[in-house]
Amino acid sequence: DHQGIGYLSLLMDERFESWLLQKKFSKISSIEEYIRELASLPQIDDQICWHSLSEGWLDDQEFGELYDLCRFESANKNINQPIDQVMLSLKNELGTEWRRHCYYFTKDEALIGISIPHIEMGTEDEGRLFYFGVVPSLRGQGLGVKIHKISLALLKNFRANYYVGSTDVNNSHMIKIFEKNGCELRDRKGIYKIIK
Repeated sequence: DHQGIGYLSLLMDERFESWLLQKKFSKISSIEEYIRELASLPQIDDQICWHSLSEGWLDDQEFGELYDLCRFESANKNINQPIDQVMLSLKNELGTEWRRHCYYFTKDEALIGISIPHIEMGTEDEGRLFYFGVVPSLRGQGLGVKIHKISLALLKNFRANYYVGSTDVNNSHMIKIFEKNGCELRDRKGIYKIIK
């Protein structure tokens, strides 16, 4: 295979699904995209603390390990890349100030999750989360809604006027988080893959 590339993955409008399937692509899943204006945000939970990686309390490796833990048994069906590749993508996409965008969250001094808010490349005010997650042992306790709400405030601090988030259609927990934090469904796309 060319330069070690073993497969090609596409995110595409599902209107083109039959054409893609004829071209030997297989469907992995579908994602739903949500949007929310950031002009006014609800009160955030003051029992949760957050720090950016740039503050130096955690090192890059510890953040990577926490990131890897948060994505363990995620409901998203994307292929999990090795964490080293994910961290490299993070640095490449967010640039030299990437640590300023990497947040970790604590409650009662225990690590509970991460979020990576940033302005989408090529836009001036579209807020995105490169990743957002809660440690597996604490899922189902409402912490995801609280961390996501704080992440929206962080995006506003980065001068985002609106937020766009997406998740696998089967990730009912994330869909509930979007809905509880005032996000509205905007679009749905398919994820397709072809193996060389």
